[in-house]
Amino acid sequence: MTTHSSGPSHYPVLVIGGGQAGLSMSYYLKEMGLDHLVFEKNTAVHGWKNERWDSFTLVTPNWQCDLPGHPYDGDDPHGFMTRQETIGYLERFVEKLDAPLREGVSVNTVRTDADGLYHVSTSDGEYTADQVVVASGGYHVPVIPRMAERLPESVLQIHSAQYKNSGQLPEGAVLVVGSGQSGAQIAEDLYLAGRKVYLATGDAPRVSRFYRGKDVVEWLDDMGYYKMSVSDHPLGKNVRSNTNHYVTGRDGGRDIDLRKFAKEGMELFGLMTDYDGENLTFLPDLEAKLDKADATLNNINARIDAWIEKQGIDTVEGPSVYTPDWVPERERTELNLAESGITSIVWCIGFRPDFAWLDAPVFNGQGHPQHVRGVTHQAGLYFIGLPWLHTWGSGRFSGVRQDSEYLAGHIAAFVKNHQPAKNEEALAS
Repeated sequence: MTTHSSGPSHYPVLVIGGGQAGLSMSYYLKEMGLDHLVFEKNTAVHGWKNERWDSFTLVTPNWQCDLPGHPYDGDDPHGFMTRQETIGYLERFVEKLDAPLREGVSVNTVRTDADGLYHVSTSDGEYTADQVVVASGGYHVPVIPRMAERLPESVLQIHSAQYKNSGQLPEGAVLVVGSGQSGAQIAEDLYLAGRKVYLATGDAPRVSRFYRGKDVVEWLDDMGYYKMSVSDHPLGKNVRSNTNHYVTGRDGGRDIDLRKFAKEGMELFGLMTDYDGENLTFLPDLEAKLDKADATLNNINARIDAWIEKQGIDTVEGPSVYTPDWVPERERTELNLAESGITSIVWCIGFRPDFAWLDAPVFNGQGHPQHVRGVTHQAGLYFIGLPWLHTWGSGRFSGVRQDSEYLAGHIAAFVKNHQPAKNEEALAS
């Protein structure tokens, strides 16, 4: 660090965000002897400690946890860490790393001057840097639709990031809006707690937990799916906007089958569209959404079948196709709020990015940064920890190690040459 008595403190590299991505970045910067500082507005791995429900488990098996210098260190590699186990794993990483971390420091603005120097204004004062790594993720602002403002004050409304357990909600029925990973698992948690649950579904696909004797994640890893880069994916960069498949690691892992819940009393609806003062309204697309989710499950299983046959693998279980045993008798498009007994709503429709504090011409019309494997067109500005930054695992414990090592190489080249490391893909895009 260089400190000027008449100006801000200067660092060669500033990292913004103290989650697993920012800390992984720090690991390689330390390894390369690059002076840097990590800002975290809350505390290290804050989201894992404060924005997960009590019964949360990882949906990926423990063996995929592979942070730099800190692979999974438990005794159940094929299990799924609970919330507390995950926090413990991350706390051990933080302690082992001993990063130059400044907790409780918010970054208010980042801008560059005519010489390309980064000026970083924080709650702790002014800093400058030659390079900046944005490791704050892409899930910043909880999405709650404006229609929520018209719902009665007597109905408690929370976002999935605030949900802990059924006990925090008032007595009565619960409406869960959204059936992605969080929505499906929270609906299950409430259902298992004995609550009456209404679920407004979305477009999330589903996947089997186990198939033909192994976790589906293990099959897909064997097939090389997790090594596929975004540039090689059939959807290209559009895959970054895909909704994650719903499945659970709870109780050793199992499928989440919304049709099974419906048979047992959970009431399912299509996409929720409005509230007219008395009734919640929905599109009549529930059956289509369930069919599409099931088609994805069967498609993935069929690809596994083809792989097994091609490789000549002997398995105890043969191929199978999921066949639904429940279909909606009719598509309900209205639900009277008062008559339903709904006293709380859990919004599980995701987050939107908010990089308003970053003054850089690197964003698209939806506010997402444009980059190639985290390297932007602006010299010395990088992103890490975003979904499909490079591979499926980029936003997870399984891929952030490779991404941070790659970016550290670019950062080191910048320091050596005092110019942007050459990135032929970025220059050509």
